[in-house]
Amino acid sequence: MPYDPPAWFGRTAPLVLEIGSGTGESTAALAAAEPWRDHIAVEVFEPGLARLLMRIAETGLTNLVLLRGDAVALLRERVPEASLDGMRIFFPDPWPKRRHHKRRLVQPAFVSLAASRLRPGCTLHLATDWADYADQMLAVLEAEPLLENTVDGFAQRPVWRPVTKFEARAQAEGRAVRDLIHRRRHAGHSSDHTS
Repeated sequence: MPYDPPAWFGRTAPLVLEIGSGTGESTAALAAAEPWRDHIAVEVFEPGLARLLMRIAETGLTNLVLLRGDAVALLRERVPEASLDGMRIFFPDPWPKRRHHKRRLVQPAFVSLAASRLRPGCTLHLATDWADYADQMLAVLEAEPLLENTVDGFAQRPVWRPVTKFEARAQAEGRAVRDLIHRRRHAGHSSDHTS
């Protein structure tokens, strides 16, 4: 199937990509709350996609399309540069064991790829409840020349981001949730970093 959001949605609208939609609880809620935007959810977990398909059927959402597969390959091979109006990665697998940290999604090469797919002025929004992963994410995002932080450090949790069961459990277990919201720089906008 060719990558063709206008054909999928029957319109051209601002486009947001969510990587790792899980069971789609927040994905469906955000799509319902933002009918003026089209949403693509990418997930490898089939039962999660099935749950999200059921949510779409129950609510009649027409601005949400699901893709099963590897988000990195999708971004690299199919999503054009500067074509997304937002990207969301909420609670990616933290791979908590140190020897597995290299498997974490948010690494410099991935962030560079993701940033290149955003339109200037559009945001990459991440959230995690793992403190060391949050610190790693912040360091990687801050080092990416195409991105600038929308705040100093971590962002306040946006009121519009739904609290999922997963997030509520993390909070109940005492793990703070950290949001990171970085914006793609406009062309010609110099980096704050000096070389």
